[in-house]
Amino acid sequence: MIAGLVFANVDIHAYEEMVDFHIFGDEAKIFGKSVTVHFLINEIFMVFFFGIATKEITESVLPGGALNPIRKALNPLMGTLGGVFGPAGTFFLLAWIFYGGSGDFGTVANGWGIPTATDIALAWLVARVIFGNGHPAINFLLLLAVADDAIGLGIIAVFYPDPDHPVAPSWLLLVVTGMVAAYAMRRFGVRSWPFYILIAGGLSWVGLVKSGIEPALALVVIVPFLPGHSNGHDLYQDDSYELEHGHPSDESDVREPVGLQHQHAHLDDYEHQLKLPVDFGLFFFAFANAGVAFSSITEVTLIVIMALIVGKAIGITLFSWVGVKLGFPLPEGMGVRHLFVAAIIAGLGLTVALFVAGKAYEDPVFQDPAKMGAVLSAGAALIAFIFGRILKVKDGTDK
Repeated sequence: MIAGLVFANVDIHAYEEMVDFHIFGDEAKIFGKSVTVHFLINEIFMVFFFGIATKEITESVLPGGALNPIRKALNPLMGTLGGVFGPAGTFFLLAWIFYGGSGDFGTVANGWGIPTATDIALAWLVARVIFGNGHPAINFLLLLAVADDAIGLGIIAVFYPDPDHPVAPSWLLLVVTGMVAAYAMRRFGVRSWPFYILIAGGLSWVGLVKSGIEPALALVVIVPFLPGHSNGHDLYQDDSYELEHGHPSDESDVREPVGLQHQHAHLDDYEHQLKLPVDFGLFFFAFANAGVAFSSITEVTLIVIMALIVGKAIGITLFSWVGVKLGFPLPEGMGVRHLFVAAIIAGLGLTVALFVAGKAYEDPVFQDPAKMGAVLSAGAALIAFIFGRILKVKDGTDK
């Protein structure tokens, strides 16, 4: 991210030529899309990024996951709603203050989805530093961020279709075909994740491209069909499993056969084998998307920063506090001061915010300032650290 910023501010033209470089020549296209560096990163590589995010979301709703049973997750889920409505409302309010009455208001307001998601990995890392390992606020924030990004994926799919390719819903049948293929492979006992990704994911990707919906979301509908999560539960667990092994009432009595344990470990290779390349690839994503000149800072930059940091903090804190009043308590050992600091950390937009900014605005006059706002939201980490020290949240419980 820093490398992209530096390069763009040293020679913006050289940076743009690199990002928009046509790898196979100007005439080379895939389903009407030019094969540029930016295309390969944003519409092919990001498929795997959102695939890993979907795996986290999928596991969280399975038995034993952070969102299961639902009562356990009600307060963080209410916080999630605040983490969407708060930033979106702040965005619209500031857009009206700065651009109300002008012809640009509608264009600027279209970026309301930029501050709605949280960078899961960075938020988790910052939370561990501020709260200390094992603090309940970390799991609260992780659960909130996962649910937050699930809503973010939906926002991208519904509100930010490809403007160069009008939505053609009939092509979504190809996405359904990919889902059917994934389910069929599962039923026939295919255990290797590359088959799901290449065959079912490939069909889904083509269907989204041709339908005019963001293709980076191709694996969002395929990953839930992958069998064998580490906790031993699947979204589509075969009925034959329970008939054969029974349905124990006490998980401590479960003794899985060695072969089944190996099966679960083997299937979890999907995340383990992709995580390092994806984490490494995020450097190139940040480089290709965060390269904006400091001269591009405008009111849009301020709107994005304020919506992420202030909107998230107010929205999450308020909605979770209301949840407490309605009888849905915060996790044991977590109080309002921990909630407030966690809400500030959730303002770390970065990865997803950069991605949405590129979809919300076509005109660089608005896109570049919005991306700068997403980058500068990293300042939420410093703000959270300061409030964390003031409120003495590290390793402490709410007493």
